[in-house]
Amino acid sequence: MANKKSLESIDMEAPEFKDFAKSMVDYIANYLENIRDRPVLPSVQPGYLEKLIPSEAPSKPESWTDVMADIERVIMPGVTHWHSPRFHAYFPTANSYPAIVADMLSGAIACIGFTWIASPACTELEVVMMDWLGKMIGLPAEFLACSGGKGGGVIQGTASEATLVGLLGAKAKMMQRMKAEHPDWDDNTIVSKLVAYCSNQAHSSVERAGLLGGVQMRSLKADDNLQLRGETLEEAIKKDLADGLIPFYVVATLGTTNSCAFDRLDEIGPVGNKYNIWVHVDAAYAGSAFICPEYRHLMAGVETADSFNFNPHKWMLVNFDCSAMWLKDPNWVVNAFNVDPLYLKHDQQGSAPDYRHWQIPLGRRFRSLKLWFVLRLYGIENLQAHIRRHIGFAQQFETSCRSDERFEIVTKVQMGLVCFRLKGSNELNETLLKRINGRGKIHLVPSKINDTYFLRMAVCSRFTQPEDMDFSWNEVSEAATEVLKEQQK
Repeated sequence: MANKKSLESIDMEAPEFKDFAKSMVDYIANYLENIRDRPVLPSVQPGYLEKLIPSEAPSKPESWTDVMADIERVIMPGVTHWHSPRFHAYFPTANSYPAIVADMLSGAIACIGFTWIASPACTELEVVMMDWLGKMIGLPAEFLACSGGKGGGVIQGTASEATLVGLLGAKAKMMQRMKAEHPDWDDNTIVSKLVAYCSNQAHSSVERAGLLGGVQMRSLKADDNLQLRGETLEEAIKKDLADGLIPFYVVATLGTTNSCAFDRLDEIGPVGNKYNIWVHVDAAYAGSAFICPEYRHLMAGVETADSFNFNPHKWMLVNFDCSAMWLKDPNWVVNAFNVDPLYLKHDQQGSAPDYRHWQIPLGRRFRSLKLWFVLRLYGIENLQAHIRRHIGFAQQFETSCRSDERFEIVTKVQMGLVCFRLKGSNELNETLLKRINGRGKIHLVPSKINDTYFLRMAVCSRFTQPEDMDFSWNEVSEAATEVLKEQQK
């Protein structure tokens, strides 16, 4: 055991540590401002990093200079630069200096806001920010804490968590109802009969929520416009009721990952209400666009929902993780998750939310700071302009694609996503994608709908300019020329 003298010799707060922090701020700014100059996709192979660092941690402190040097030597060669204007894969992950600074403050305060008393500002700012955000996108008052009703919002880590939280709340609600109607049924009997629904275009996390929740998740066929319709849902519900099952939860996706299609919430919601089924809305990507009034028609029917979720950390300049979820009646979730040991009790219980009951993990960071900083330092008008610029860039890319007779647009272009392909076989397009990513200048990912393989071009970076979209299209066009010439040999 170390003696007192050796313990006193350890300086855990060396003065130069503060200088290290300042130098990292400069590094971050330089990284972001020059991110366009870095290859968007790393060329390393699995296992590359292990060869670059020692096999054991150092017993003595190393210099900050060496640590900083190793960021470029060890880390950056293996980084995919999501904020490069040449990154067009998946969907965007948001990033801005106000959010970065707020994350720094959150890290410095370092509270774990599981209860109100654990850090009152952490809870209370979140309540107000979720009301701000809900008003910005035009949510009905029943979802907002300021309405004086039951509703309110919470920041989850991801939309995947929100879908699972909604499912577990719906499950608890339906189980209570079934026990009242069938006192002789035990929990296992009820759970074995529960069935949830989503579109076959829904994100894989919806299916995963069913697996984690221990219930059946029925995937329903979308229509020719890739939308789940109310008629399809009702038909499935009636069949399951006839088979003795218990429909309890449906997920309507507004802006699917495959193609940014919008389920018909205005049809799904009334059907869900008719059969007392919990309606959850997953608007993870596209929900940010609802701050622009001209896109709110796409959330028609939201008043019929029980829970609603979107990710400011995707498209609204708020760094990951910040997934906004609202519930009309959070009590079903709170009661489902409520485990209340003595050491977490406090005198103000019931006067303010204890957000540990609204989520899966116990601990939570001071994430509402990011919303507060971003909303104040940008303002609604600049955030709307950001969304509209990205949509304009997608339309620019679409125009380029349509002007080249070799290509076709696969689905209706919505928001900041363009789904396109070379006219020809799936194999041809697989080759094209490998060629594009192999050139290393832009990064795309594919998808497939009804056995048609295509490429997705998502506008992701806040640094994007019109010339970046021209650059990306030229990369696609040149890669296509190479591939088609090789096919002709």
